[in-house]
Amino acid sequence: MNRKDLISRLVEQNPELQSKDAALVVKTIVDALCSALAQGGRVEIRGFGSFALHYKPAYQGRNPKTGAKILVQGRFVPRFKAGKELRERVRSD
Repeated sequence: MNRKDLISRLVEQNPELQSKDAALVVKTIVDALCSALAQGGRVEIRGFGSFALHYKPAYQGRNPKTGAKILVQGRFVPRFKAGKELRERVRSD
């Protein structure tokens, strides 16, 4: 499911909601999630899961073209951990 599918499903389930309003709702939620993670925070949606940043330390890598060693800098990456309710629904379906 992508963003467009999510907006379509919101409009189907809520006929009083216009497509542009549903798009605004989805954009607002995604923007809030992104800005919270960008500030180093954690986002938890009960029954769905949580998003948090995890640090990947620096490591010695190789340039695949030349084979030369390069240092890959450490960085933060977002991770998603599914909540209990989501895990149970996926297992039962």
